[in-house]
Amino acid sequence: MATSVASEVHPGANHADLPKNFEQGDVEERLYKMWEENGYFKPSDTAAGEPFTIAMPPPNVTGALHMGHAMFVTLQDIMARNARMRGRPTLWLPGTDHAGIATQLVVERSLEADGLTREGVGREEFERRTWEWKKEYGGRIGNQIRRLGASCDWSRERFTLDEGLSEAVLEAFVSLHDRGLIYKGTYMVNWAPKLQTAVSDLEVEYADEPGTLYYFKYPVEGGEGDGAYLPVATTRPETILGDTAVAVNPADDRFKSFIGKRCVVPFSNGRTIPIIGDDYVDIEFGTGALKITPGHDPNDYEIGQRVGLPTINIMNKDGSMNGNAGAYEGLDRAECRTKLWADMESQGIAIKSEPYQTRVPRSQRGGEVIEPLVSEQWFVKMETMAKPALQAVETGELTIVPSRFEKIYKGWLTDIRDWCISRQLWWGHRIPVWYVHESQAALDAARSGTGKGSSPTYVVARNEAEATAKAKAAHGEHVVLYQEEDVLDTWFSSGLWPFSTLGWPNEEAADLAKFFPTQVMETGHDILFFWVARMVMMSYGMTGKLPFHTVFLHGLVRDEKGRKMSKSLGNVVDPLNVIDEQGCDALRFTLATGTAAGQDLNLNMDRLASNRNFTNKIWNSGKFVLYSLEGMSDDERVELVDAAAAVPSSLPDLPLAERWIVSRLHAVVDHVTSAHDRYDFGEAGRAAYSFFYDDFADWFIEGAKSRLYGDDPAAAKTTKAVALYVLDNTLRVLHPFVPYVTEEVWRSLPHRGDSIMNQSWPRLDAERDAGAVGAFETVQGIVRSIRNARAEYAVEPAKRIPAFVVISDATLMEEVAAELAMVGGLARLDAEASRVCAAAPADAVETPGDFVQTVVSDGVEVYLPLSGIVDPAKELARLGKQAGKLEKEVDGLAGRLKSPKFVEKAPAAVVEKSKKELAELEEQLASVRSRMSQMEALAAK
Repeated sequence: MATSVASEVHPGANHADLPKNFEQGDVEERLYKMWEENGYFKPSDTAAGEPFTIAMPPPNVTGALHMGHAMFVTLQDIMARNARMRGRPTLWLPGTDHAGIATQLVVERSLEADGLTREGVGREEFERRTWEWKKEYGGRIGNQIRRLGASCDWSRERFTLDEGLSEAVLEAFVSLHDRGLIYKGTYMVNWAPKLQTAVSDLEVEYADEPGTLYYFKYPVEGGEGDGAYLPVATTRPETILGDTAVAVNPADDRFKSFIGKRCVVPFSNGRTIPIIGDDYVDIEFGTGALKITPGHDPNDYEIGQRVGLPTINIMNKDGSMNGNAGAYEGLDRAECRTKLWADMESQGIAIKSEPYQTRVPRSQRGGEVIEPLVSEQWFVKMETMAKPALQAVETGELTIVPSRFEKIYKGWLTDIRDWCISRQLWWGHRIPVWYVHESQAALDAARSGTGKGSSPTYVVARNEAEATAKAKAAHGEHVVLYQEEDVLDTWFSSGLWPFSTLGWPNEEAADLAKFFPTQVMETGHDILFFWVARMVMMSYGMTGKLPFHTVFLHGLVRDEKGRKMSKSLGNVVDPLNVIDEQGCDALRFTLATGTAAGQDLNLNMDRLASNRNFTNKIWNSGKFVLYSLEGMSDDERVELVDAAAAVPSSLPDLPLAERWIVSRLHAVVDHVTSAHDRYDFGEAGRAAYSFFYDDFADWFIEGAKSRLYGDDPAAAKTTKAVALYVLDNTLRVLHPFVPYVTEEVWRSLPHRGDSIMNQSWPRLDAERDAGAVGAFETVQGIVRSIRNARAEYAVEPAKRIPAFVVISDATLMEEVAAELAMVGGLARLDAEASRVCAAAPADAVETPGDFVQTVVSDGVEVYLPLSGIVDPAKELARLGKQAGKLEKEVDGLAGRLKSPKFVEKAPAAVVEKSKKELAELEEQLASVRSRMSQMEALAAK
């Protein structure tokens, strides 16, 4: 168990010193500063439990807080605060990602504003400016995350380009290359023409957009008549110039006779390509004949690799057509599409074009259309690395919550492709490869030919000195080196995050020894493969260990209508605005309890407002307890803290209501703790909320007033101790969800310690009194039955009425009788005229019409004398008006149903609905008339 950092008892505040409502704007900044300055976010040196570590998914250094951040910060902070209170040295390690493309774009735009370009200022100056930008603006996202109450250890904050993390990246690259897992190869990648770089699959967003399907005649070499051409459909006619085959399905009777013949590529000076048979071709799509362009379509590339087709690249890196496009060289790809189709029309080989909804890949950064392009890049072999990552889930060593995502994880790792890790950027980890040339002249020649060193001879090293030594040893003293210009994909460095942030590759690092492996990786389900799987693979590859034992996946935060938040829809909700309006606690509680693991959350503004009211309810409960302590000296308050701590041991001697609330608290603590342990944070929060609202605030606090302000000082003292004990422990249970209001209320109460953050989690398996729980449920049933009768007879709220509670069980009768004052307070009873007894009063049995009788449960009944509830004359007048209104409605609806026109012409469902409504009205009228007869009899006495 965690222990308080101080044993001194603080007497707390006075009720009058606290504002009427919880004003979060005055609290959040002050408390967060206090927490951070006192080092409460750092792992405790004295906590004896097993370490608990979470590595925060590093947001982009260019980022601004959005609801996705708010979700992951809330859930991870709940885990961290819970673990801390349960006595575990807790490290929640924050940091940011250098975000290669996003950051480079920001800096390039600032250069453009000054009339400069990246190429114009050169690499060294560009990197200097980028570091300056990072220094000035890179802390924004961290400060915004603080607004969410994140209790992460900012003293250990990391950045993916930090010196230590960069060392880890170099070590990982060299290690993987030495093992033959990194190689340079030519494959198809996602190419961003404006950015001039390959991008990862995660950085490509697909959107269904209006396009065109173009039908044309593909001439068949030597063909005549019906065999003169194949009809082909495509959405990208500009890629025809890169075709290396036309495919048909061998089962397609229309075209199978064409297999083995050749087509002539239009506008290619007679270049011919084979017609092949392949089951991949969808007979129903387009014309049933498919042009194959391995250089510019990922599916065509797969077919080309499978059947051995050549690959022709017809585009430059900027998206313009190259020399392989013949007469179209120099045109932009979009311009080429228009020009080539016009030429096909003029040549008579165009058949038709029609609107077609097409799936367009766009860059997440900038929105440009991605070009599938075959390019020479650096790759990591994934099959070998995937095996232990796959086995970890299959053996149960790695758990994914919710479990349905295990199937997706396994599917990705089973059918995995090699990972393209090179990016044609300047901001990032420069690939530690040095190309080896025999002289400066040879280097200059190589660079002038390709724009960068492309010699197949290279060395891999951690730095230039090591590279020089390796090159000289292998190729002689007079070599000239040039470092690879590409940088690594940001997912490469973030794949090392769980252990690079703790000091790896320094195996002696204290944090690495104590806090790795980490426990949980909490993140969005959309990056399960792109990041989570890569962390698992890289961790096994570098450390031989699983980086975490549990992956917890949250869903998207959507708007109230279930739509994805986007600027184009105008439905983006800014977390900072919500915090300003409703408070951080309300936002956190809404996010944590609004959904289950892996499920998307529709953010409801009414729920936010309701949870803002919840924080105020906690505040008011604290004020009530403090109000009950008014007049107590500081010494008496200190004694009360000790009395509250002793409540569990004195459970059997407490009054019924106190035994009930303590027993309910202990049960809820176990329930909430179990929910935390199985990562069901929604259930944990909802259970704590329900106990606080329904049991503590609505029942115990209201019922306690009779003892707190009664004539028995000893009973009042006992109730104060129980109220303090229950509220203190309830605040601890709620603290991970709503840290600010719980801290502020807790510090206002008499307490031992400096902060609720370093208080122990409530004890598990604590004492309970099942009999007291059952007896108090009977009390609740009695109160509810009386309240229902009051509502039914429209009794004025302030009016106190008599009641006879009849209980056959002697022990239960004694328990309830002892709580009659509380029942009277909750149900507004006339205490002197009410009693709890073993049998019904004689007059109630002999004149049942003069009493309202309700059965609460087996052996428990309540009798309410009508004379004490209603004024017969007033009630008759009220019921008469009600009866008159109902009679009109009944007559009108009955007349309508007697009309042949209505019954015959109205839809059967409408007629049936009207009959049902009439029956309900007649039943209500009969009830009112019965009540009127009762009141008439009562008035006559």
